Amino acid sequence: MSRGRGTGHRLDVREEVLAEGVAHEGAHVDETREGGARIRSLGLGPVRLTAGDVLPGGRDSLRVPVPNGGPDEYRLAWMTDASGPGAPSGAEAPPRSTLVLSGPVHPTAAPPTEAEGQVRAAVLHIPRASLPLRPDHVELLLARPISTGSGSAAVLAAFLATLREHGAECRPEEQSRMGAIALDLATACLAEQLRVLETGTDESRTQTLLRRVHGFIAQNLADPDLTPRTIARRHHMSLRTLYGLFSRQPASVATVIRRGRLERCHADLARPDLRHLSVQVIASRWGFTNPSTFSRAFREAYGISPTEHRATTSASAPPGRSAA
Repeated sequence: MSRGRGTGHRLDVREEVLAEGVAHEGAHVDETREGGARIRSLGLGPVRLTAGDVLPGGRDSLRVPVPNGGPDEYRLAWMTDASGPGAPSGAEAPPRSTLVLSGPVHPTAAPPTEAEGQVRAAVLHIPRASLPLRPDHVELLLARPISTGSGSAAVLAAFLATLREHGAECRPEEQSRMGAIALDLATACLAEQLRVLETGTDESRTQTLLRRVHGFIAQNLADPDLTPRTIARRHHMSLRTLYGLFSRQPASVATVIRRGRLERCHADLARPDLRHLSVQVIASRWGFTNPSTFSRAFREAYGISPTEHRATTSASAPPGRSAA
């Protein structure tokens, strides 16, 4: 039993490399870090399994080891508190276990989960090309905790728990077959989760994806390469799908990007602490690479030029707050 602080700990999934030496399938890598993490990686034909144990010990959160995957890989993590009541026994899916899907674009953090002692984890690394589900649909499942209390999720959790403990004992050809079974079970589980989502309205699913896209735009406004095509690619959808997503919105995706950038520029031009920066420097900080395009867009949005806006705000600044 750990000397941890009981239920005050949290269970998080992070893209934290605790075993950088994992370089080939079938390798077993042990590495001890703060909290006592032990990592094992097992090649299973079409998929790969990474298993780890974490002992809480004075940290505010427990980090389950999830080695970096490639840009075309999903990671389906199974986690359980192994020291609490109902710890794993045989092939039973342990109580209080959770499945969480992450992908190459959105590193996933699991919601807080009580952990009284050792946390067991098994991460199934699935190539995107091997998962027979539409990427734009799978996107809706990222970061959503999946309960393993019943149905296909319970079957998958039980299989991963057993595979984690006994997979290394199998011959290579058996491991390949086990990997195919794991992939089939994961596909069935995720397909069922999509079916559950589809029982809601199309509008709720659209709003979920819209929130993801708006969040992505807000976080990347400073990137001059932020375009509708970039957004579509990063969210594994076609341009047509992205445009359709915004078809009933007040503004197109391109307008949302431009408006967000202009709002940032408008605010920065009024800041006394940024008066030493030229108008164009501020514009370029928010993705505007062409001065003429920026000036024209700013005037259309606010009725005055960027320079006039800065002068107006400078004149109205309280004493002592104006530029030096």
